[in-house]
Amino acid sequence: MTGPHLPMMNTRIDFFDTTVASTAEYLRSIWPNELADAVFEIGALPYGPNGKPGTADSGVERWRVLGDRIILYRVPIERLAHLHRNDEAHRRMLVESCVFRAVAEYLGKDPWDLAPEGFRHF
Repeated sequence: MTGPHLPMMNTRIDFFDTTVASTAEYLRSIWPNELADAVFEIGALPYGPNGKPGTADSGVERWRVLGDRIILYRVPIERLAHLHRNDEAHRRMLVESCVFRAVAEYLGKDPWDLAPEGFRHF
């Protein structure tokens, strides 16, 4: 239950959606021209060619890049993770890393090259 004096409920889906959106926004601020036409979508499960949930040859897809669409699959990302600590920060890092890897595939770059200034040690 929730009410006017209680915080709003945050579900796993809300957390996932918010994390993908904020990470995509961050990457768009770094690569505005390259990601201008990119559309980020969230799907529950990857679907095979027969229209049923399926897997790729190399395992269950976490994301798929189709033209200008970057589709992130929530269930495989959340359920197939092997986090050494299952807390909000580690779940957020997991989702962010998948967004980075999907965008890197879209741009044809290495994920570490997407935000090189973010990895400087001062």
